[in-house]
Amino acid sequence: MTSAKVSRWEIYRVPKVNFRLDGSLHSTLMRRARGANLSLSGFIRQTLEQAVDERKRYVFSSQDEILATAIQILSILATSVGQQSPKALEQGMAQARSILLERGLLGEVDRS
Repeated sequence: MTSAKVSRWEIYRVPKVNFRLDGSLHSTLMRRARGANLSLSGFIRQTLEQAVDERKRYVFSSQDEILATAIQILSILATSVGQQSPKALEQGMAQARSILLERGLLGEVDRS
């Protein structure tokens, strides 16, 4: 069994793309990359690969949907607790909002 050795020249022949982003988009991409446990480059690379995939399905959507469902369940639990303690409800909802914001799952309207 032989192993092929990759030369330094072959590594540098990989095409490189550079582009500028506005601050808001960069922040959102960084949050989404952290949420997917990827570097920013890895996240963008996989997102671009997904964009040209015939199935046209966003690769990280299922993770986001599972997370959103879990947060909703916890929010319902906080509501139930809130019936006995309004302060506990307030704290639970604030924590859920914070997690959603951190993961980039809140839209601009939801941020207030």
